[in-house]
Amino acid sequence: MNKRALLAGPYIIWIAGFTIVPIFILIWYALGNDRGVMTAENVLAIFDWLHLKSLWLSLELSVIATLACFLLAYPLAICLRRLQVGRKAMLLLIVILPMWMNFVLRIMAWQIILAKNGLLNHALAFCGLPAQDWANSVTAIVIGMVYDYLPFMVLPIYNSVMDIRQDIIEAARDLGAGYREVLLRILLPLSLPGIISGITMVFVPALTTFAISDMLGGGKVMLIGNVIEQEFMQSMNWHLGSGLSLALMAFVLVSMLFAFEADVEQKGEKML
Repeated sequence: MNKRALLAGPYIIWIAGFTIVPIFILIWYALGNDRGVMTAENVLAIFDWLHLKSLWLSLELSVIATLACFLLAYPLAICLRRLQVGRKAMLLLIVILPMWMNFVLRIMAWQIILAKNGLLNHALAFCGLPAQDWANSVTAIVIGMVYDYLPFMVLPIYNSVMDIRQDIIEAARDLGAGYREVLLRILLPLSLPGIISGITMVFVPALTTFAISDMLGGGKVMLIGNVIEQEFMQSMNWHLGSGLSLALMAFVLVSMLFAFEADVEQKGEKML
């Protein structure tokens, strides 16, 4: 037997036990009911008005959070490219540092910051600005998403930007290209694979999240992830929860397929 196959054995067992088998269990529950009859009604329940409303809100917030992460991450990646090695490592450490903390603690910190008597309103009052009621709101959820998923946008874009050869930029400047032309015609197109990876890594967890919306939304904002979580944990309707999960999984896979095709096309153009 090939030694490489033996080395891959633990990974294959892990994937089979904790990914493939749970997916088949999810499909089994999604396509069945309490009477043991196979049906698609649990999956088609995603088209109910309440579920569609939650799905649309999840899509809206995830798109906003992904766009905000990109607008914050891309300029940072460009700045990191120009810095010296020591300062570059320090800024990357600052970006990654929040990921070393517990996820729940980070979200709880934002509860304190965005509370009516929280740090944000104290800072606004000190500056003579009116207080903001962002606690338990859609705005708080978006802030939590951006804060939590920003490193997943920064790192792939940074790696993609660092792979761009400096002589290409210098050649464009020698030919009279200004900073705007260099950004739009060289940096953005050549870093598109990293941008697509970052968008995928932010959009997918933002679309399926339920912990952020539950903690920062105060139970007032129902995303599709919250609906699924309640079907499993409160209503104990595993069939409906599995059906909605399967429908959401299909939606996510289609989105990732489009992103993968765009990434392949971009890499093909770079090879040409």
